Amino acid sequence: MLLKKEGFPEEDELVLCTITAVQFHSVFVNLDEYGRSGLIHISEIAPGRIRNIRDYVVEGKKVVCKVLRINQQKGHIDLSLRRVNEAQKKNKLNQIKQEQLSERIIEFVAKQNKQKLAELYDKIAEKVLDKYPTMFEAFEAVVSDTLDLSKVIDAKLAKQLTELIKQRIKPPEVEIGGEIALSCHEPNGVELIKEALKTASETKGNLTIKYKGTGNYNIWIKSEDYKSAEKVLKKSLEALEKFTKKNKIKYDFKRIEKS
Repeated sequence: MLLKKEGFPEEDELVLCTITAVQFHSVFVNLDEYGRSGLIHISEIAPGRIRNIRDYVVEGKKVVCKVLRINQQKGHIDLSLRRVNEAQKKNKLNQIKQEQLSERIIEFVAKQNKQKLAELYDKIAEKVLDKYPTMFEAFEAVVSDTLDLSKVIDAKLAKQLTELIKQRIKPPEVEIGGEIALSCHEPNGVELIKEALKTASETKGNLTIKYKGTGNYNIWIKSEDYKSAEKVLKKSLEALEKFTKKNKIKYDFKRIEKS
């Protein structure tokens, strides 16, 4: 990966590491994004007692670690493997895949123009990475038309890159929602609840409502930004609440944070 971060990572930051040496009580790694070395003590490899450290780690393996402590004077970075949960690991690896996609896009254009990948990457990075933390986020800005690459590199390369970026990268998307509980004791209660859900789903936007069980339904809104998503959710719930009050339907909504 070409993206290199300067200085030291922050404490609690998640970093991608390559295991370089495994000893009896410790593991030495290279922090791929920083070009620095770090150490994982055996107590930070996995929960519980470890009989054989090599049952968990081997040289050359890529692992996601959490930064515990940093001593900049000595250049020491203490890391933990066991304190990274599956969701954090998945999210970090996804970020790495996104950066690799960005590099492949640049590599394709570099080859088309008989340029070296590293030279073209550095030329773009010099202009955009002071504003965007990663190349992928800069490319997302290209997709949303908030970054014009013609102001960064020459027009021909900018056009080729922009076209390829918009082909390969989808617009950034957020998702919000929650759980709706509905119950009705009227003789036609089932039909009324169906009508209530239909009313809520008619709100304009990327909205889905799915049955969860025992009178509960999940509602999710997808949009390019939180402000737009919140607007759609608000309109949908207002329409639902109005219908339920009018038709004697018990209604409740509980927000759920998307993991």
